[in-house]
This record gives sequence, C-alpha cells and structure tokens, in this order.
Amino acid sequence: MDEYLSQQGRLLEDEFFAKQDAVLIQQLKELQQMERTQKALSSVSGITNAQVLKHLVDLDISPDLLATLALVPLVETAWADGSVQVEERRAILEGSTRLGMGPKSVDYVLLDEWLQHQPPAKMLTAWMVYIRGLCEVLTQSERETIKSLFLTRARHIAEASGGFLGLTSKVSAKEEAMLKKLESAFS
Repeated sequence: MDEYLSQQGRLLEDEFFAKQDAVLIQQLKELQQMERTQKALSSVSGITNAQVLKHLVDLDISPDLLATLALVPLVETAWADGSVQVEERRAILEGSTRLGMGPKSVDYVLLDEWLQHQPPAKMLTAWMVYIRGLCEVLTQSERETIKSLFLTRARHIAEASGGFLGLTSKVSAKEEAMLKKLESAFS
C-alpha cells in the first residue's frame, strides 16, 4: 500500500511539473514572439525605444498595420498641392522599399495605386482617428517619438520636389497646411 501511495504521489508530482513546464514553455514562446514583433516594428517604423515598441505590441499593432499607416501621411503630403511630383513619388517608393515593402507586396501595390489616383479623404480621417486613439494610451514621450517619426518623413516628402531655383521654399503653402493637419492628430 505504501508503494502504491508513493507511486501515485510521484504520478501527481510528475503531472504537476508537466503542467508547470507547459506553462513556462508557453510563456517563453510568447516572450520570443513579442521580441520578434518588437524587432519587426522597429525595422518598419524606425522606432528604437523599447518601451514604445512594447506598448505597440501590447496594443496588438502589427508591423504590417504600422507600415501601411506610415504611408498615409506621405501620400497625403504628396497630394496636398493637387498632384504628386516625380520627386515625391520616387522618395515615397524608395522609402517604402527601405521599410521592407517589395514591389510585389500588397502595401507597395496599394501605395503605387495611391500615388497614381488620389485616395479618398476618409483615409486621412481614419489615420487621424487612429493616431488620436493611439495617443490616448501612449505616454508623452512615446507620443513625441511617433509624432517625430511621422512628421519627419512627411516633411521629407514635402521637400522632395524643392523650390524654384532655390529661391522659394521647398515646401508649398498647401503642403505646409497638410503638415500642420497631420501634426494636429497628435494633440
């Protein structure tokens, strides 16, 4: 009887530790997935702040979603003055390639379509709503990091077509207005 009880005790102990091991293995897998997602988000966004990246992962922001969202301010800035200049188009497409979007990726094809045909106004509205919602859950520092990233890239596009012989501003009044509108989403 003692041997039977001892054997049952070992079985229960083995079962307990097997469950504990399974929980630990699952936690390790989740941690590894989170780290991979953070690295992918960093690669796509240029964000290097680990806290911001963790926060984005916690909010279920995928690298694909962030990459697509990163395009909206660029496209809107390019279209601000009514047409997309060759230099703006080139800068946006080169930038998207650096973000890992190959010419055959869905994002690249969508971007190319947006550069040929102005997207509907609701796209900018959706981006602004998303950014405002995101800003509600980010710290001030995190908001400033993301704001700087989006606005720096958008300004780069606005400056891509340049002024006239260096005598005028590289950024048109309409592009400047768009930059201010984009910035307002972070308030």
